[in-house]
Amino acid sequence: MTQEEYRAYPAISRSDLFKLKKSPLHYKYATEHKEEPTPALNFGSAAHKYILEREDFDTEFAIAPNVDKRTKEGKAIWQEFVDNAGNKIVISEDDFNKIKEMAKAVADHPIASELIKGQHEVSLFWTDEQTGEECKVRPDCIHDGDGKTIIVDYKTTASVEDGAFEKSCRKYGYKLQSGMYREGYFQNFFEDAGFAFIAQEKEAPYAVRVYQCTDEYMNEGFDEYRALIGLYHECKLADNYHGFDDIEYLYGEES
Repeated sequence: MTQEEYRAYPAISRSDLFKLKKSPLHYKYATEHKEEPTPALNFGSAAHKYILEREDFDTEFAIAPNVDKRTKEGKAIWQEFVDNAGNKIVISEDDFNKIKEMAKAVADHPIASELIKGQHEVSLFWTDEQTGEECKVRPDCIHDGDGKTIIVDYKTTASVEDGAFEKSCRKYGYKLQSGMYREGYFQNFFEDAGFAFIAQEKEAPYAVRVYQCTDEYMNEGFDEYRALIGLYHECKLADNYHGFDDIEYLYGEES
């Protein structure tokens, strides 16, 4: 299944539930107003594709030639590129060179280079037993090693110094991801799996760090998944995607 087919499949995803976590109103707005991919998002997608599925990279991405479009020759080369690129995502030659350096850094990492060996981009679907809602996840990699399966997710990030990626995990809902993906794997294969993140800095020297999720971390992520899928189900039944309908109180500083 292609990425486009997976995204079009009518089931709730981790990213959907993370939007719902902000509020049902934010989730509803996001589903009705699709945002255009930003250059930063396209760069991350390209790095992700090149590192995990290099053999298919050219089917989705096109590298823009570095030419002077003010000259007649440059204009001709650019027009030929545009005509052949079609619907592919275009990234610059400089960004592509950066992505190749990032891929080398991952390949040189003794743990990350092993973890990305496995089944890539497997689409998993299941019906949540308690709510009847259709769910979906798409792990970057399913790695079988040392007698235990590990779900692996690759993330680009600003920093992997102590404490930095942990902040990103809280900001972008990665704990929820670990719990929901493990649940999706179990519902499809009736086996437990571990979960690990491969985090890589987006600037040179493109440092790589592996983060293994503990059972406690994944269980907390599963609890988030259960709460949010329940909230989604309630909103869907009531057709009421509410915002912040309560009252918050602001208190002065204690003397």
